[in-house]
Amino acid sequence: MNRIKMHKERTTRKAKAKSCLYASISPAIFNRIMAFGLAKEIWDYLKAEYQGDEKIKSMKVLNLIREFERLQMKESESIKEYSDKLIDIANKVRVLGTDLSDSRLVQKMLVSVPEKYEATMASFENTKDLTQLRVVELISALQVQEQRRLMR
Repeated sequence: MNRIKMHKERTTRKAKAKSCLYASISPAIFNRIMAFGLAKEIWDYLKAEYQGDEKIKSMKVLNLIREFERLQMKESESIKEYSDKLIDIANKVRVLGTDLSDSRLVQKMLVSVPEKYEATMASFENTKDLTQLRVVELISALQVQEQRRLMR
């Protein structure tokens, strides 16, 4: 009797897992995985497809860090657009399991924004501990300066 109950519970859990996987993916991806019978097979396929093995993962991280290092803010770009790009790359690196700290993002922003933001950067360097400065604080301060410039 106990074995029958355990078997039913296991079958129910597997069906729920499969249902959750189906519900959380787009129709295009669903077409690729609908032939798999088990939730584990679906999960393994999705993991291989989107995460890859360690070698692929490390190459993706390397390419993202290269993109991060090369990124410079253009004169025509707003702080929001530029910071969104940086944060997007950082989040992609983090998803792949590599840490990209807030202090690294702050450093990158401080060295890659145009000279027109020099006053804000100098005030931060003189008044704040840059190792404790959060990305959000820096972005906000730079956006305020950007808005002041636009009002002139």
